[in-house]
Amino acid sequence: MDLSLVIPLRDEEESLPELCAWIKRVVDEHNYTYEIILIDDGSEDKSWEVIEMLRTADPHIKGIKFQRNYGKSAALNEGFKAAQGDVVITMDADLQDSPDEIPGLYNMIITDGFDMVSGWKKVRYDNTLTKNIPSKFFNWATRKSSGIHLHDFNCGLKSYRRKVVKSVEVYGEMHRYIPVLAKWSGFKKIGEKIVEHRRRKYGTTKFGWERFINGFLDLASIMFVGKYGKRPMHFFGLMGTLFFFVGFGIVIYLVTGKIIDPAKSVSNRPPFYI
Repeated sequence: MDLSLVIPLRDEEESLPELCAWIKRVVDEHNYTYEIILIDDGSEDKSWEVIEMLRTADPHIKGIKFQRNYGKSAALNEGFKAAQGDVVITMDADLQDSPDEIPGLYNMIITDGFDMVSGWKKVRYDNTLTKNIPSKFFNWATRKSSGIHLHDFNCGLKSYRRKVVKSVEVYGEMHRYIPVLAKWSGFKKIGEKIVEHRRRKYGTTKFGWERFINGFLDLASIMFVGKYGKRPMHFFGLMGTLFFFVGFGIVIYLVTGKIIDPAKSVSNRPPFYI
């Protein structure tokens, strides 16, 4: 199979028929063999009913249903497990990602030899204060800490060689850091493609400040595991050695003070309690 499209969603009943029809038109024009995997992440609207209707009408469409909301990372992880295509492309279900980008992303994997390609929404239509500015800061911090020079780590529109998605496990808010996870797994040919960002047509954004904060905590976790996962004592040993020398220095200071002035009580001095 040429292509697997993995699409996590929550409460997107209005956009799904239009999205699937658009994808079908694009992939049929290029004669791809394909599957569309829709992962319903605990929707409270009629998204699952729409998915069942769509997959009944089109055997290329498959559905995975969560009984409650587990988050985008968990949805992607299940989609990656189910994917069978040589190339796996992820996109959001809200029609802000254009299916017209599929051939370009596919060719960058198959023809140009990239392990994964991340979309870059250079022109965005999100709220500047609540999403664009935090995203710029987040992307800057991730670039600096990971050494991966991408402009838009959190772009939902990405393409992967199949062995990449089978080699990473995505949980928490880790979907933001799949390029980092791929790099730590040995897939270093990571590319970028400018993609179209469309205005939201239906529903409301699911983005919240708590996801932004959790994302940075997950980044710290990834960087720690990636650097020290196979040799944790390099980290804890360094910290232990540092505290040992600080403590030893304090002991020398207190003992020296006692020798110089025997009348002073060691236990009454603040460094004794450090």
